[in-house]
Order: sequence, then structure tokens, then C-alpha cells
Amino acid sequence: MYAYIEERVLAVADYIIDHQATVRAAAKAFKVSKSTVHKDMKDRLQELDPERARIVDEILQLNKAERHIRGGMATYRKYKGEPEPAKEQA
Repeated sequence: MYAYIEERVLAVADYIIDHQATVRAAAKAFKVSKSTVHKDMKDRLQELDPERARIVDEILQLNKAERHIRGGMATYRKYKGEPEPAKEQA
């Protein structure tokens, strides 16, 4: 694996851990695709740092379990005419 890929994988993993970020948020912060982040976190990180991979996987599983709630709340706010909450900038 190229050094720049290893650096990106570890940086994205740290970002996800520090911010409890979703794949979409991490992809936007690092200007890569969601597919790249997913591949990095599921495959490449396991080779580089298995313990960090376990922590990231727990965060991503939690985000996946909560996504239907976030979507429902967004729809609720949309039809109530409430503004969207401010998003955190990286």
C-alpha cells in the first residue's frame, strides 16, 4: 500500500473517532468519495491497525443503526417549516 494511502486511512480513522463522524461526513472532510472511505475503513484499516479498526467499526455500526431516526427527524423538520440545524464544520 502506498504511503499516502496509509496516511489517509489513519487520518480518516482518527477523524471518525474524534468526531463520531459518519462515512458521508468523513468523505466530505477529506474530499474523497464515500466508497473510498468505506473501503479504507473496512479493509485497509484492518491491516494497518486492528484495534483502531474495531473502534471505527463500532462508531459506523452505531451511525448505521441511528440513520433512520436522523432521516425521520429531517423530514419532520422539513414539513414543520423549521430550519435545518447548523452542521459542524471540519
